[in-house]
Amino acid sequence: MVRRPTGILVFVTALLTAVVAMRVYAHAAVQKPDAPPQAGGWTLPADAEQKKSPLTVDAKVLAAGKSVFKNKCQKCHGATGLGDGPDADPDHQSDMDLTNASRASKNPEGVMFYKVSNGRKKPKMPAFKDELTEQQIWSVIAYAQSLRK
Repeated sequence: MVRRPTGILVFVTALLTAVVAMRVYAHAAVQKPDAPPQAGGWTLPADAEQKKSPLTVDAKVLAAGKSVFKNKCQKCHGATGLGDGPDADPDHQSDMDLTNASRASKNPEGVMFYKVSNGRKKPKMPAFKDELTEQQIWSVIAYAQSLRK
């Protein structure tokens, strides 16, 4: 009589099932189902418009924001925020123009925070959440808002 190692087979099957289930759960936990890509390729949470800057805008914050802008944003958005930097996308210059006050209602500070943090693929906007602190992001937003006509 041939004896089959069913105990070992059951144990290995259970172990593999548990590993697969843990990987699926971990992957699902990383996803943000409440923040699907939206119009224009941006990924914004539902409450983005309500998010407010913790900074009080003053000369020091604007100077810090201008420094971040010069180092991280100017090459695309241009020195004055017109969207005319050397790395700007000429097909989307109007989207890159930070001086257009009529677009302010579409870009309150919370929306800008998520756009700067997460970026998008097309038209290209780098994600800066791994390069800048939240305070630096809020300061560059304050500076960009100061460029509006």
